[in-house]
Amino acid sequence: MEREALKLVIVGSVDHGKSTLIGRLFYDTGSLPEGKMEELRAAAQAEGKEVEFAFIMDHLREEREGAMTIDTAQAFFSGALRDYVIIDAPGHKELLKNMVTGASQADGAVLICSAYEGVEEQTRRHAYVLKLLGLHQTIVAYNKMDLVEYDQRRFEKVRTDLREFLQQLGIEPRLEIPISAKLGENVAQRSLNMPWYEGATILEALDTFELGPGAVEKPVRFPVQDVYELDGRKVAVGRIESGVLSRGAELLFLPAAKRRTVADILRFEESNIEQGTCGECIGVALEPAEAQRGEIGCDPNSPPRPVRSFEASIFWLAHGPLNPGEELVIHCSTQEAQSRIAVIRERIDSSTLECLERNAKRLEETEVGQVTVTCDRPLVVEKFTDVPELGRFVLVRGRNVVAGGIVTGTTNSA
Repeated sequence: MEREALKLVIVGSVDHGKSTLIGRLFYDTGSLPEGKMEELRAAAQAEGKEVEFAFIMDHLREEREGAMTIDTAQAFFSGALRDYVIIDAPGHKELLKNMVTGASQADGAVLICSAYEGVEEQTRRHAYVLKLLGLHQTIVAYNKMDLVEYDQRRFEKVRTDLREFLQQLGIEPRLEIPISAKLGENVAQRSLNMPWYEGATILEALDTFELGPGAVEKPVRFPVQDVYELDGRKVAVGRIESGVLSRGAELLFLPAAKRRTVADILRFEESNIEQGTCGECIGVALEPAEAQRGEIGCDPNSPPRPVRSFEASIFWLAHGPLNPGEELVIHCSTQEAQSRIAVIRERIDSSTLECLERNAKRLEETEVGQVTVTCDRPLVVEKFTDVPELGRFVLVRGRNVVAGGIVTGTTNSA
């Protein structure tokens, strides 16, 4: 029986031990490719260094970027119940770019914070990104306990500092775990140096995470990723983001409001499938056989309204400021359009949550804006809390992703 895989993102401030924790998880679960640890030890010895667990993730990343033996799908470690796929993103900019576009949406997260350095600005910003992405299954790992002599009072102090910020964001961690990633304490094995902590290890805590069941009970939403010709017929391919899609069902494709019947549902090397469920990537043959990338197939009895304007919360990533009225390209699910920020209602410091300005004239790097987005054509968007894939987007300036955002309200119809 094939084991289920849960997608996991591990975030935290630079030097708080993210790569070390990932490397330790790979090593302690026996999930490294054969001979990899010996290879790393030999390389470290040749340079007169002691091998560090952070080298493991760095080395796997180099191989993946060099198109060698490790690819994204193979970057996993195995727990008692399931496999875990690591979504590798070095910083909050890369994390937003990869995850807001939906390419690698995580099921859960570990926020790492050093008990030695304490809560830093980047810790808070990464926490805000988790909030922005709607990652409710979160563990906080307080690392480097060996550097504070396993002091429970220091753990409680840093924990209190971070918990206050997380509560303002509405994030309630599943568990808060004191660890030493370097020494493997409370990662896969319990620490003998922290008898005052009686909770789960990181690995045990991860096994409590649940695979997102998806919005099975909600109306169908099927964004068209592409259209292929297969055996003389056109097949629209994409991922069902909510609901259950059955053969013979009618779909309303927005924003053009075209009604089509699902003649066939296909999976890889399978056809004549009776139905597909949210979270599945499928192909559909339609009658009439017409669909385009960027259209959203919807339940005709409960369709969203295409809009040219909506309310959103955005995290600004560019070095240069955002000015209202600047033209940007918006990518939401498989849709793309010219857009602009019409109004910045609030400008917020992402590390303190302080409102810096109302009716602001600009948004600076790493700041959060409560904004109104306007588009040059109707888009199918929904509140992030209703259908996440149609409620998250990125903004692009030239070739660079400059912001990630979530839809907070849709009030104006097209």
